[in-house]
Amino acid sequence: MIDTVADFGKIIIADLILSGDNALIIGMAAAGLSPELRKKAILYGMVIAAVLRIVFAIIATNLLGVPGLLFVGSLLLFWVCWRLFHEIRESVDREAAEAMDTAEDLEEGYTGPPRRSMKSALISITIADVSMSLDNVLAVAAIADGDTTMLVFGLGLAILLMAFAATVIMKILTKYPWISWLGLVVLLYVAGEMFFRGAFDANLGVLPILGLAEGMDLGKGH
Repeated sequence: MIDTVADFGKIIIADLILSGDNALIIGMAAAGLSPELRKKAILYGMVIAAVLRIVFAIIATNLLGVPGLLFVGSLLLFWVCWRLFHEIRESVDREAAEAMDTAEDLEEGYTGPPRRSMKSALISITIADVSMSLDNVLAVAAIADGDTTMLVFGLGLAILLMAFAATVIMKILTKYPWISWLGLVVLLYVAGEMFFRGAFDANLGVLPILGLAEGMDLGKGH
């Protein structure tokens, strides 16, 4: 019971601190559009991010069960942590909050006639969302460890946070930076746990597969 509650807590923290990138890209792209296009750009950007998370979740859940790929996933998650470390130091959350504020205020940002099409803005958002959605899904999938309920909760929460509270979350993280640092520690722990399982798990670990070490039973609950 305690482990389950702890895992849900990890997912909530991961969703919070990994939502900044999406808010920044969507806000910047929308703020560069004429006012009449901004609300549509923000909405479509959120929908694209949501769809990508669902697709990546299906792929990640299946791939992390393939021997050897859990190890690769852990390395990717360490890379996410490294990138997050730089983002915290560079105050990306503050920039994201300002970008979303500008995009949502139709009197701020670019207010002239359309100089950029909705299509070009959505292409920019989609390209950026691919990387960011993968980060979020990888972290949630690693924590859920095959638990469908937990995975659905993590995805649903990420989508809801993006759709209804992106600006508020960015302001909270800017005001209380220790939350971001706590989140980074949590993700490092998840990546480390994933790395250990990816190396030594009897069924999925690379070392037992290569015959370099004896496998250990490291499934959920062990």
